[in-house]
Amino acid sequence: MNKYIKKWTESSLILKILIGLIIGTVLGLAVPQYEMIGLLGQLFVSALKAIAPLLVFVLVASALAKAGEGIRSRFKTVIVLYIFSTFLSAMVAVTGSFLFPVTMHLTEAGKVTAPGGLGEVISNMLLNIFTNPLLSLSQGDYLGILFWAIVFGICLKKVARSNTKNVFEDCANATSLIVKGIIQFAPIGIMSLVFTAVAESGLSIFIQYGQLILLLVGCIATVAFITDPLIAAVALRRNPYPLVFTCLKESGITAFFTRSSAANIPVNMGLCERLGLDKDFYSISIPLGATINMEGAAITITIMTLAVCHTLGISVDLPTTIVLCVISTLAAAGSSGVAGGSLLLIPMACSLFGIPADISMQAIAVGFIIGVVQDSCETALNSSGDALFSATAEYHDRAKQGEPVNFLGEFAKNKEEEAII
Repeated sequence: MNKYIKKWTESSLILKILIGLIIGTVLGLAVPQYEMIGLLGQLFVSALKAIAPLLVFVLVASALAKAGEGIRSRFKTVIVLYIFSTFLSAMVAVTGSFLFPVTMHLTEAGKVTAPGGLGEVISNMLLNIFTNPLLSLSQGDYLGILFWAIVFGICLKKVARSNTKNVFEDCANATSLIVKGIIQFAPIGIMSLVFTAVAESGLSIFIQYGQLILLLVGCIATVAFITDPLIAAVALRRNPYPLVFTCLKESGITAFFTRSSAANIPVNMGLCERLGLDKDFYSISIPLGATINMEGAAITITIMTLAVCHTLGISVDLPTTIVLCVISTLAAAGSSGVAGGSLLLIPMACSLFGIPADISMQAIAVGFIIGVVQDSCETALNSSGDALFSATAEYHDRAKQGEPVNFLGEFAKNKEEEAII
């Protein structure tokens, strides 16, 4: 038995995931009535979501408790990269919407509660930060988890003895080991998730609302393959595509099927470890990115809002589009980080153009129709961007300080090894 387990863990995770994709598609088309197959995917995502809050808390607290002074500049750099890339993504969405304007068939929306304005989004974010830490952990509220983990870690650094800090580090390592075990089931979980998507929607989802899907996916691809690499190239002053493709392959594929930036936090942390990044840095930058680095969400909010404007014949001038990009950037940072979270913020952006809530809410219903494709691509961009800009910030900081930079870390040592963990 141990021999088979060892063989499974040492084989290529990417290859196993690809095999799972094929099997899930075939099963979804052949036996869609076997709904129990989809349970495996739900269990996989639930396991990741369950361990991720605890992982974030112990890693952040442990990292800050033992952190030195050298990583502060990296946090400033990665925050700037997150915010700037999200704003630039909204600009790409505006450009795409004007070059290829699309309309949507607005149907009756379901009963969904959306934020009433940007002020409500910001106030909710602030209230979530100061939520009971145990409640934040149980509900997976990463703003609250990050805040209390940072406070706890700073206080530990000031008052805790070295043995206590070592205990926290051991807890972080033990939690990471649990995560590694869960990720070994990724091929089975993704096979099940693909089965559910194909069984429920078939291949017709690629035809319905085709123009809107193409515009969304086109803008997401533009950001993933052009603007994000451009940002990384300016920061690193070298060809960024080996790093970009590594992040898309190792993080984006898994995020595409889990459709949750929060659930993909453990995957990204494993990737950062393989990239040779500083654990004290990425253990904070990755969950921070899952909270505020929402490039895909900014694209979705912007495109869906402008699609409603085009449908209603509302003229949009350049200054208003810039304001829309700012609102989309701030709103994206306040999105929930789970499947469909960005859709609930469309009415808030639509209010900028005086669009009534009963109409803008209908855009949410359209969003859920195309969500199988839209939300998957959006999350893949968000999550791979977290890893990309974490690596970019650290490599940039090392080069700036004159330290040797092993670009791509462990991947540069063994390019044939494709397993994440």
